Amino acid sequence: MAPSDPLPFDPIAEARRNWEAHGWGAVDAMSAATSITRAHQILLKRIDAALEPFGLVFSRFEALALLSFTRTGALPLSRIGQRLQVHPTSVTNTIDRLEADGLVARTPHPTDRRTTLAELTDRGRALVTEAAAALATIDYGLAGMDGDGIAAVHGALRSLRAAAGDFSDGAPAP
Repeated sequence: MAPSDPLPFDPIAEARRNWEAHGWGAVDAMSAATSITRAHQILLKRIDAALEPFGLVFSRFEALALLSFTRTGALPLSRIGQRLQVHPTSVTNTIDRLEADGLVARTPHPTDRRTTLAELTDRGRALVTEAAAALATIDYGLAGMDGDGIAAVHGALRSLRAAAGDFSDGAPAP
């Protein structure tokens, strides 16, 4: 069976049945966590397929999008890491690749010599706009879900993220 062929059964439902048969606890939580993990894989596959014609993967798209939302098209690398919630090494790697492709340029901070900015190039701005349109066309990989389902998932996962300390609920974005 090729990886793209659907299984003749739901493997998460089967895992749930086995979990229950063995008397293991937290069956609902296991089913939800496993479903989220599988959905994440599906989303990334769909998103990366939509971004491939642009020479991007999702992490690179996110960095370009973040820069495009700023007034100047530039941010310190440390701020990019904070906003995207990734390790500084990942930011450096992402910016290195975007810079090699001519989509961003590293520039010195105008008032802090210790800080380097990643600045969106005109080519990067055009590309991120096109890529965002391509992602919107595929509903960011969420085909198969209606608006109510998408809103429910967002609300449920937002509360999980807040409880995990991902952000301070109610605090304005800096």
